[in-house]
Amino acid sequence: MSTQATPPLDELYREVVLDHYRNPRHRGALAAPTGHFEGMNPVCGDEVTLDLRIENGRIEGIGTGGRGCSISQASASMLADWVEGRELSEVREAIGAVRHMLQTGEPPRTDMGDIEALAGVAQFPVRVKCALLSWNVLEQGLDEITRAA
Repeated sequence: MSTQATPPLDELYREVVLDHYRNPRHRGALAAPTGHFEGMNPVCGDEVTLDLRIENGRIEGIGTGGRGCSISQASASMLADWVEGRELSEVREAIGAVRHMLQTGEPPRTDMGDIEALAGVAQFPVRVKCALLSWNVLEQGLDEITRAA
């Protein structure tokens, strides 16, 4: 029987964020994306790029790039992991849910996996923009694609 204590939840969440930062998912450009989108936080210098391939109302491929703090880059990795294969309507709902979570600290109503590790960012208002950067780029990209269709 192990006598080791279970790590506190905030420590577990920190590990999830660091894992996504150190081992980003979907890193790299897509060949022939439907759209390429970029965003930057001029205050801190965080940069995010997203390549999206959309087919039949779904995100069928996503590639991320950029540089910045662990929060901004981990959030982009979590976003990419979660949105791939999902319908655009579901992705748009998720953007709102993540924005609400980051601003209030309340977990989303539906299971969003690793993304929920970012809920603690709400305690640090100056970091909310870091975590939201990729989500804002995604929303703007989807708006551009929708207008062009």
